[in-house]
Amino acid sequence: MKPIVKKIYNENNDFQRMEVLKRNRKKRSRYKEFFVEGVKPINSAIENNWHIKSFAYSTERPLSKWAKEILENSSAQTHFELPLRLMEKLSDKEEDISELIAVVSIPEDDLSRIKIKDNMLVVIFDRPSSHGNFGTLIRSCEALKVDGVIVTGHSIDIYDPKTIRASMGALFAVPTIRLQSHNQLLPWFDRMRQKYNDFKIIGSSSKGDRFIMESDLSKGPMALVIGNETYGLSHSYKQLCDFLVKIPMYGKMTSFNVACAASIILYEITRQREFN
Repeated sequence: MKPIVKKIYNENNDFQRMEVLKRNRKKRSRYKEFFVEGVKPINSAIENNWHIKSFAYSTERPLSKWAKEILENSSAQTHFELPLRLMEKLSDKEEDISELIAVVSIPEDDLSRIKIKDNMLVVIFDRPSSHGNFGTLIRSCEALKVDGVIVTGHSIDIYDPKTIRASMGALFAVPTIRLQSHNQLLPWFDRMRQKYNDFKIIGSSSKGDRFIMESDLSKGPMALVIGNETYGLSHSYKQLCDFLVKIPMYGKMTSFNVACAASIILYEITRQREFN
């Protein structure tokens, strides 16, 4: 079925709905939709079969071959044609505004989206407070074959445009689940331990029990738990972990940025699994 083409001439209800998705977390949650712009994020959403509900664009300037092909092959319900002035207002970019803006459906926060397997690697990020850190972490997770990311507690919105932009579209490639509390993970942990005797929960902490390279992470399903940027791992998560790992530091600084620390640990896990 071809998309319905709607022409927008002013800031009507359709325009306002797209605009509010860009800036309002509560509306994103209510509508179960979010705002996406940029070549890499839109390409990644399409390649990973996310449900795109609509595209917005302007015909007041020539569209690139990329944009034309996206629209020609689109399975979105609606295409919105906007005046250039409204695209400029809608776009989150100050210069060189996007040719296309997509409205994408938010999937259910269901742990079944993460595929269980013998060598599964999952990252749990407790209460992330920085869009940039979370986006950077997602990029590392995609690059290092992480099977899923679970966000727990009160945190930034993973569907905020700032998060999408920081992830460079990697969010669409890594199943990412949001849970209100670590307590919702307890039944899942129990099922994992029943299925796999060697399932491990590992915490990242500057006061860890052992250095990361001294830990055997070469096989078996595991969950790596990352704490909040300011407060680190909560007591509840520390109690759940089988052990805590740390990264050796040789300067005067006592800790890494959380996204950097997670990336280093994930690299070591991948190195042990791929090259040992």
